[in-house]
Amino acid sequence: MSGASAAVGASTSGAASTVGGSSAAGAVSAGGTTDAPWGVAVLAEKLRAYIDRLGQVWVEGEITQWSDRGGTVYGKLKDCDREATVSFSIWGSTRATMPADLKQGDRVIALVKPDYWLKAGSLTMQVYAMRHVGLGELLEKLERLRGTLDAEGLFRQDRKRRLPFLPSRIGLITGKDSDAEKDVLRNAQLRWPGVDFRIEYAAVQGDRTVPEVLAALRVLDADPRVQVIIIARGGGDFQNLLGFSDERLVRAVAAVTTPVVSAIGHEADRPLLDEVADLRASTPTDAAKRVVPDVTEELNQVAQARARITARVTHRVATEIDRVQALRSRPSLAGTAWIVDVRADELTRVAARGVELVHRGLDLAERRLLEARGQLRALSPVRTLDRGYAIVLDSRGAALRHAADAPDGSALTVRVADGAVEAVSRGPLPTGAERRRAQPQPAGV
Repeated sequence: MSGASAAVGASTSGAASTVGGSSAAGAVSAGGTTDAPWGVAVLAEKLRAYIDRLGQVWVEGEITQWSDRGGTVYGKLKDCDREATVSFSIWGSTRATMPADLKQGDRVIALVKPDYWLKAGSLTMQVYAMRHVGLGELLEKLERLRGTLDAEGLFRQDRKRRLPFLPSRIGLITGKDSDAEKDVLRNAQLRWPGVDFRIEYAAVQGDRTVPEVLAALRVLDADPRVQVIIIARGGGDFQNLLGFSDERLVRAVAAVTTPVVSAIGHEADRPLLDEVADLRASTPTDAAKRVVPDVTEELNQVAQARARITARVTHRVATEIDRVQALRSRPSLAGTAWIVDVRADELTRVAARGVELVHRGLDLAERRLLEARGQLRALSPVRTLDRGYAIVLDSRGAALRHAADAPDGSALTVRVADGAVEAVSRGPLPTGAERRRAQPQPAGV
């Protein structure tokens, strides 16, 4: 409680020193011993007298209980940093001088004085003034946190995910039986009657907001069927929305794998949840409209698309029909017999030309064959034999080329035009010079 706690400590220590001194010694000597015990009323009166000497002090904390009973307010004030709580009461006359919007969950500073009730034996703090804690400091802290998270890239548009067209299941985090819950469910079911919700209830103001919302967020993000998560609250003042600017909650929303829609429902002071969420809805009703498509609108769009497709197909078919009719109306297509006649004439000409080319090719081949046959016969040894020549073959069947190859007594075969004759060689005949040498010389030569 910072300065307020120091003030309380100073006031308490001063009063304690007074009681612990002469005044306390005198009270003990007057009674409160085994021989002369005090009555409970005496002890209570002495406690009240001691507590009454404590002065007033300013304290800071969060209202965790606020109950108005016949104009008197009874409540509890919790320390913002530690587990410490005190009860307080506000008389009706004092309540009239305080802000009218004080309620549970608010962070306040209060001027209090300890008050001991004799009848109930309880100690409470009588409140003489109360107001909201300075918003300037809270706003400054919030802006510093906003700048830090923005520098880390948690608010970038490129990291925000698109919502599915029609989620199979929608996760909803909101207060139990709250107007936000009713608005989201009613509007979503009006737009798409078969929509499926999984609801996780959590406190949406006060010190339980952050841990309960974080727990619900983890549960829904772990459900594979949940495709989008809505965090909804029906608006509120700045202090009631502080939980949705908590750094733990903002970082958790940035880390989940399921798209998150922020539907806190206010316009003036946007909490940091709006900045990090994948989609910000102005109200819970707007969230339902942004997450769930309208079945009537979708059916109308389908009907319009079908009508446009039908019109385009009909237009295309009509255009092609007109083109075919235009082609058929041309003179070339007015009668169909000419197509067969023209092709028949062409076929006749092609067939006649083919026959002509075949005959010409046969004649040319025949002439070439005759010429080749004549050349072959002219070059054939048979034609030489027809002119009276013969071919002499030795015993091996090889043509005899030299006289020396047919010595005396060797078998020969003489082939003539109409057959062959076997013969025996009597050896090579002498040449002309040899014959002349062999003839007898005349006498005297």
